[in-house]
Amino acid sequence: MKNVVLLGSTGSIGTSTIKVAEDLPSHIRLIGLAAGNNTELLLKQTGKHRPAAISISDPKKAKQLQNALGTSVRVYAGDEGLLKLATLPEADIVLIAIVGTAGLQPALAAIRAGKDIAVASKEILVMAGEIVMSEAKKHGVRVLAVDSEHSAIFQCLDDKPSSSVRNLWLTASGGPFRDKAQWPKEKFAEITVELALKHPSWVMGLKITIDSATLFNKGLEMIEARWLFDIEMARVQVVVHPQSVVHSMVEFVDGSIIAQLSTPDMCLPIQYALTYPSRVGSDRVQTNFAKYGSLTFEEPDTERFPALNLARRAGEIGGTLPAVLNAANEVAVEAFCNRKISFPQITAMVARVMERHQVAQHPTLAQILEADAWARVEAARV
Repeated sequence: MKNVVLLGSTGSIGTSTIKVAEDLPSHIRLIGLAAGNNTELLLKQTGKHRPAAISISDPKKAKQLQNALGTSVRVYAGDEGLLKLATLPEADIVLIAIVGTAGLQPALAAIRAGKDIAVASKEILVMAGEIVMSEAKKHGVRVLAVDSEHSAIFQCLDDKPSSSVRNLWLTASGGPFRDKAQWPKEKFAEITVELALKHPSWVMGLKITIDSATLFNKGLEMIEARWLFDIEMARVQVVVHPQSVVHSMVEFVDGSIIAQLSTPDMCLPIQYALTYPSRVGSDRVQTNFAKYGSLTFEEPDTERFPALNLARRAGEIGGTLPAVLNAANEVAVEAFCNRKISFPQITAMVARVMERHQVAQHPTLAQILEADAWARVEAARV
């Protein structure tokens, strides 16, 4: 039985994690739940799973929840609440599914408290991969992937050393604008928020769906993979695979390639992270190859989707540049969703902010957060 703290319980990854816990009640116990501001759903989740503690962003809502629940559950609020949950003594693993940079401090707190962490928030490793992985090694804990791509690579590697790897291959669906004939670069200015939110393979939150349309999501995953698997950016590759059945692959130095395949469903990588190193029986994910008929692959179009090259550059240079890339992209995506900029301007904004940044190598956490704050101000100015 794993005692699990779930930070971000009401988002898309969080609700999928709840499904996994309900599928496997003899293997997973949810002892802590944290949400943003969805009081109603958090209350339902708490009533069903009876965690020891919960947290919500707004202190006023926390008081309402405490009144509704009485003394049976400890209720916390804000950033302090996340830290309280991340360090619960009885927790075995903390799954971090908070969008944005809010998950970084709880991740480090959990690691320093001796907890394994499962990472669904890309920002944690993109911003501070060097620090996070160093702290995990120091405290003897695991950093487990929840992204389907990184989970696939983790399963394919099976503890093989990075010296045995020629390339890691992250697969990308290509997003809703993959078809060059239908969406040439000249038409990108016509792309609306509604069109960008129509992902062909996955149902996800707003930010990650827009990132999948620009391919920034895959760029961030490249940087994540660099840190998770202790491998330089030159050996992290991307291939477009529209069917999203091959979740990623590892090419070994002898030329062998091992892939992990399944019907697209986030419950599978979540379950693997929470039950690792065991594989537990579940009927939730079923894969019928005859139904798919064929699986296809193609080179990513970096001319139409320059986000991949920006992310590679940020990962190669390192230091504070990945944090700047991430922060500038968050501001740009918000501006696009608020209809202040066009779709191609998302990438253009990020590029301009990166060009203006003076990189600090091997940064402290304070320097990373300072770079993040600077990039947000600069992106808003741009």
